[in-house]
Amino acid sequence: MNLLIIYLIIAVIIIILYSLRIINQYERAVVFFLGRYRETRGPGLIFLIPIFEKMVKVSLRTVTMGIPSQKIITKDNVSIDIAAVAYYHIVDPVKSVVVIEDVFSAVNQISQTTVRNVVGQFQLDQLLSKTADINSQIKNVIDGHTEPWGVQVVAVEIKDITLPENMQRAMAKEAEAERERRAKIVAAEGEFQAAEKLGQAADLIASHPVALQLRTLQTMAEISIEKNSTIIFPAQFMSTVKEAINMVKGDLNK
Repeated sequence: MNLLIIYLIIAVIIIILYSLRIINQYERAVVFFLGRYRETRGPGLIFLIPIFEKMVKVSLRTVTMGIPSQKIITKDNVSIDIAAVAYYHIVDPVKSVVVIEDVFSAVNQISQTTVRNVVGQFQLDQLLSKTADINSQIKNVIDGHTEPWGVQVVAVEIKDITLPENMQRAMAKEAEAERERRAKIVAAEGEFQAAEKLGQAADLIASHPVALQLRTLQTMAEISIEKNSTIIFPAQFMSTVKEAINMVKGDLNK
């Protein structure tokens, strides 16, 4: 008799230990009583009625899900390989268990489909220049699909875009041509500004004849600094020589 009581006590202790569950801070326990949803428990230590109650653990932490690289044809018929990453977490543990069978697989599949559909609506130039807007649009579409499952999408980011080699070469040529165009425009603007300043300087010198002589003397002083045998004939000197020759010719004619 005493041995039977001991066995019963041991069995009760085992059943109690088996019925105890520890739920972490980032988890919740969706409890079912005879197959029907009863309540959500946790975190901490919880007790389940043996045989009658069962639970499903649900993690509330944010999940980082990589969206595999896939071929997509853009609106302007360019074939690209694009990969993305999605961040989401469960906000309603009951829906994530009751409404859908495998919430993680479902989110992965709907994310791949949405990326293909949304990216296919944009041209390649828009895809490269408006990545933030496209990310936001993909996130909103996925979030609309997953909301009935108790899942909230935090963000979706396009992380890699692979272009065909011929398209990469064409874009490189386009970028090079654009750089050359800008360089020519800058050079032309520089020539225009230089010509404009030279015209202003010429007008100023024309209104002040002495300024030309001063500029000539300054140039001569700069040249004379170097040790060379260069002979300089200022324009004023040549004019004086001409006048002297004309004067001599006039005297001879007389």
